Amino acid sequence: MICQLKKIVIMKFNIIILALVSLVALSCTGLDENLYSQVDSDEYGKTPQEVETIVGGAYSSLRGFRDDLSNSYPTSEYVFFLNEVVSDEATIPTRGTDWFDGGRYQEAQRHTYTPLNEMVLSAWRYCYQGVASVNGIIYQVEQSQLTDEAKATIFAELRTVRAYYYYLLLDMFGNVPIVTDFEDTELPSNSTREEVFNFVEQELTESIPLLSEEKIYGRFTQNVANTLLARLYLNAEVYVGAPRWQDCINACEKVTGYTLEADYFANFITENQGSMENIFVIPYDHKEGTVGNYLHSMTFHYLHRFTVSATGDYPWCANGISAQPGVYSKFEDNDKRKASMLAGEQINLNTGSVIIMDSGEPLVYTEEIENFTDAKQNEGVRLYKYEVKAGETWERDHDWVVMRYAEVLMMQAECYMRLGNEGLARTFVEPVSQRAGIEVPANLDLDFLNDELLREFIFEGHRRTTNIRFGDYFEPWWEKGTTPIERGIFPIPQSERDKNTNLNQNPGYN
Repeated sequence: MICQLKKIVIMKFNIIILALVSLVALSCTGLDENLYSQVDSDEYGKTPQEVETIVGGAYSSLRGFRDDLSNSYPTSEYVFFLNEVVSDEATIPTRGTDWFDGGRYQEAQRHTYTPLNEMVLSAWRYCYQGVASVNGIIYQVEQSQLTDEAKATIFAELRTVRAYYYYLLLDMFGNVPIVTDFEDTELPSNSTREEVFNFVEQELTESIPLLSEEKIYGRFTQNVANTLLARLYLNAEVYVGAPRWQDCINACEKVTGYTLEADYFANFITENQGSMENIFVIPYDHKEGTVGNYLHSMTFHYLHRFTVSATGDYPWCANGISAQPGVYSKFEDNDKRKASMLAGEQINLNTGSVIIMDSGEPLVYTEEIENFTDAKQNEGVRLYKYEVKAGETWERDHDWVVMRYAEVLMMQAECYMRLGNEGLARTFVEPVSQRAGIEVPANLDLDFLNDELLREFIFEGHRRTTNIRFGDYFEPWWEKGTTPIERGIFPIPQSERDKNTNLNQNPGYN
């Protein structure tokens, strides 16, 4: 039944008409394409059933896209890469001639990213392609024959999806254009970070009462929107200079019907639709043509496939992204979440012996990386959070976890700590830590919470935002010096400014 539910969700997202909407624009800030001409509402979208399929396009866009300029995937590259590598969690070392790629990963690691960095462009385009998709769908629904009441419910869901994209833009770029009119062909200019914050807050608070109170797999409901609103308030001090800790708690308290899974990794198995902890996911099923979900092939050594299958029945691997030195050591040996990383000897299932690399050395994943710009092929502990098994295709079938109930608990724990209530904070962090098999210290403090956030959400794309909120982002760490405060947001991509001269560059960038 669960598998069937996943297939139904995917099928709704992949109807051909949705592709026309989700690919209408690669950037709604350049407006060099005639966006509105791509949708002919006279031919489709008149019945409730047709409108329902159109709305699915908003969710299809969440999986990202690939074109001649970039791979804009939130699960693999470059959107995921960017947010992970600039954090203290992951790194993509240059291995001989592999993974230099014009120095983009070295820039990210050292926080010297520029407006020309292709990963920065990918993150921008991912968000604005999503915004353009939603705006186009709203335009179509407006032309439909649905009642005003029915439209209002659909608009609430679409506005919430768009608010998610703008939350990402707020977090990554700060001062970005707010575009909501699909027919507007004027070149937009930047809004301030505070204006974007207020826009996201208003979109969510106005939409939440009209969203479903029930759980709908892979859809924005009241629970999903309140979790997103809590994220917004958790980082309000960074975004607008004023803390909103109690507002974050209030939003968290409205998230109901979820519980921690007894097994942490039940949230990340291939068929993870049954998780009672996952609040929002991006569904994937390679049989339905979904693309972009191949992260494990980006991390494992080229010969790693023989550790999964004696016959090597596993997709090609690229030997790239790994944990930064020091991350693996932050986990106690009895911490179950340490299995999110793969270290040590890698055994060939066919021979029973350690795999031998082309260099003649054994394949042993090490925590240390001696030379970031010329790393050995086996250096770096590998990402291992989602289930790995023989017979998988390049495009994996696990649904990508965006929000979990553990995050709701940890947001409340942090807010209560910042409000000076250690006792209440403890009640929220203890279930998370104890599930992992570790004890919360007698004197709970923000340092422990910071480390626990790394351990609990390792490789889930949270860490850059957490680093900035705790201030670590601006301090030196492995292969990085002190980071100027202005680099808490990324530069506006140069190619976008070339297309739209109304866009001003963020402070601190040329």
